[in-house]
Formats: sequence, structure tokens, C-alpha cells
Amino acid sequence: MSGDARKRAEGLTYLHGFGNEHSSEAVSGALPEGRNAPQRAPLGLYAEQLSGTAFTEPRAHNRRSWLYRIRPSAAHPAFRRTDNGALRSAPFTETVPDPNRLRWDPMPEPAPGTDFLAGLWTLGGNGDAAQRTGMAVHLYHANASMERVFSDADGELLIVPEHGGLLLHTEFGALLAEPGHVALVPRGVRFRAELLDDGARGYVCENYGAPFRLPDLGPIGANGLANARDFRAPAAAYEDVEGPVEVVNKFCGNLWAAEYDHSPLDVVAWHGNHVPYVYDLRRFNVIGSVSYDHPDPSIFTVLTSPSDTPGLACVDFVVFAPRWLVGEDTFRPPYFHRNVMSEYMGLVEGAYDAKSAGKGGFVPGGGSLHNMMSAHGPDRATFDRASTAELKPQKIDDGLAFMFETRWPVTLTSHAARAEHLQQRYDDVWQGLERHFRPLP
Repeated sequence: MSGDARKRAEGLTYLHGFGNEHSSEAVSGALPEGRNAPQRAPLGLYAEQLSGTAFTEPRAHNRRSWLYRIRPSAAHPAFRRTDNGALRSAPFTETVPDPNRLRWDPMPEPAPGTDFLAGLWTLGGNGDAAQRTGMAVHLYHANASMERVFSDADGELLIVPEHGGLLLHTEFGALLAEPGHVALVPRGVRFRAELLDDGARGYVCENYGAPFRLPDLGPIGANGLANARDFRAPAAAYEDVEGPVEVVNKFCGNLWAAEYDHSPLDVVAWHGNHVPYVYDLRRFNVIGSVSYDHPDPSIFTVLTSPSDTPGLACVDFVVFAPRWLVGEDTFRPPYFHRNVMSEYMGLVEGAYDAKSAGKGGFVPGGGSLHNMMSAHGPDRATFDRASTAELKPQKIDDGLAFMFETRWPVTLTSHAARAEHLQQRYDDVWQGLERHFRPLP
């Protein structure tokens, strides 16, 4: 938005490392020594623990942070129900699960004065927010910065900007998230989204289940995919603001609002591992074949939210980052397939190597949904081109696509099922795939 805001964002210092214990203080001496909650916290602050997992979860997966703040979170008036807008939550019962392949154009322009929260538009999801299972797919389109503060008690928010930057002011400090980045706001963490441009558009995965973590690498070894040191947490920065501030809380699928007499973004120091972070998707270390055949897309997993069945995720976040293709005698775009998982795919920039772009195609800001066992793959134009292309080393660096992949079908909201920007003839991209079968004599 303003040049000053962008300067503040670019001037931030970050702490490195994913899932590790971190600490930061905006004022020297604000972090207590040796005790999380001493009898008197330093500088007249209040000590408060924010737990993102149950107290008794295994140490390796336990998420919690200690906050040292000007006023405790408990100091607020009662919340009241407020309008949900186009935001919906699980369980999704407005429509029945749809086996058809679906694709949407980018979101239409929002009304003037639409902030990030008002600009959230739910496509669909699965599970049950109150039972902490499943996920939801949202899109956002905003043209105004948030003056209010928002938190989500139902799940963590994985934000994927596609157009326009966001400066996320959180309880822990500020994060800059621009197209090509992904930002995560943990369950229950309060934040405000400031626009760094005239407008902002992108995607959000609301994860009701276990917090996202790095996937195990198995035979890959110790290195590859997303590196822990590339995830950045904010440096502590607090707001010492007295006066009315609207705070909105998402709880069991509905929005509730209260008017505080101070800013809740008043954390002067913190330490822990339940923290917001940002990750540059271009730092993803792509692993692929250097001999033949096309690896399964699971090899592109950035983050995973595991379920109670090993290897079967509540939701995976997968990125198709710039990479070389070198396979010999190999059809190089993604192969035709049917999958037990359900896939929502979005495009941040450029073109996806399995779909044609342009009017009526797969374009940045758009998205497609292939629910479990729906047959999909390259369109006819891509198939014809790839089947006859010279198989020399090829750099794929003109696009950045991603997937939210989940173990359960994604059920649409009613407004997504009848949206004007839902493409009505998506199936046509596979028409004209001719018969080439020639039996041997």
C-alpha cells in the first residue's frame, strides 16, 4: 500500500528454523530468565502460554509459546455473533460431494473497502471443525487493509498470495508475504492483514487437523524438499495502543466479534514453537528423476498435516516449483491418473505444464478440483505437444502451481457450486483425445 509499509516489511529481521524453539524480544530484558511464569514478569508484563496442541502430545509434536504482553488475553468483553459473509466451515452440508472435475476462473473484483477477512470466499472442504478434523479451501480478494484483528480457533491458516503483497501484523511480530511466498498463521494467533498494493488476491487452506509439519524424507535422506532453515518467524514487535479495536474470532464455523479497549497485538517478547512463519516457495529443493519416468507428485510435498493413519494425510501442501526435466523416453508432463486423494490446485504465476492457459484455461488466481478417483491429467493440446517433443533437458521455470491434497472428498459450498466464475465446459479439455491403438498383426 504505502511506501513506508513496504519499507517496514523489507526491513524486518527473522529467526530461522521450522518447528524449533525460538525466542524474540522487542525490548531488552522482556524475556524472563529461567522461568516461564515468574512471580513477577519483567517490565511489568503478563506471562501467558498459548498452546496449539494438547499438553500431553509427544514432545516432538507439541506446539506452544510463552507470550509476555502488556495485558493478558483474558482482559476482554463478551463476544457477539457477527455476519459470516462468504466464509463457511466444516461440516459442509450445503451440497453433496461432486465427482465431476471442476475449474474456476479468478475471483471477481470485490466491493470497495473489502479487507482480507471480508474478502474470504469458501470454495468447500471436509471434516468437522469442532472435531478438529479435515480442512477447508478458501480464496481471498481484498482492496483495503484490515483495521480489525482476526483469529481462528478452528484451525491454522496457510495463506498463498497470488497477486499483491500482505504485511501480516501478528501477536508475534510482522511477516511479509508476497506472491511466491506462503505464510502460516497458527490456530488462535491474532493478526491483521495490511495490503502493500492496491489489491490482494490468493488462496487459503484452513487446516482443522494436526499442525502442518515437514514431511519425513525416508530414502531421500537428510536433505531435500523444504529445508527447515528457510522458514522464517517474525521478530517481536508490539502495539501499545489504547482505544477501541474490533477483534473477530472464528469459533466452530461462525464469526464472533468483541470491541476491545486496547490492541491485542501487544506481545513485547515471546519464546516457543507455536509461531507464525513465512516460506519462499522458490527455495524448495525439488527432487526428481534423472533417468526415466515421472515421479509421483507426493515428491513435491512442502508441508503435511498427518492423520491417524500413517502415510495418509489430512492435508498436504504440494508445490510445483521451477525444475529441470531430463527423463529419457518419458512423457514428461504429469501423467493421466485417478487418485484416492482429492486435489485442489491453484496457480500463482505463469502456466502449469499439464494445462493450457489463456481465456477459458487454467490461469493465475483460478483453481481446479479433482475429487477422489476422478480421472484427470494433461489436456489434449498438452498431450499432443509432449508426445512429440524432443526429449532434451528442459527447464520448467515459467510457472508456480500448488495443490491442497486431502484424504477426504471436498464438498462445495452452494455459492461455489453456482458461481459465475465456475467454468461450465471444463470437461472439454479432454475431448478429442483420439484412438491410437493399433493391434499387432
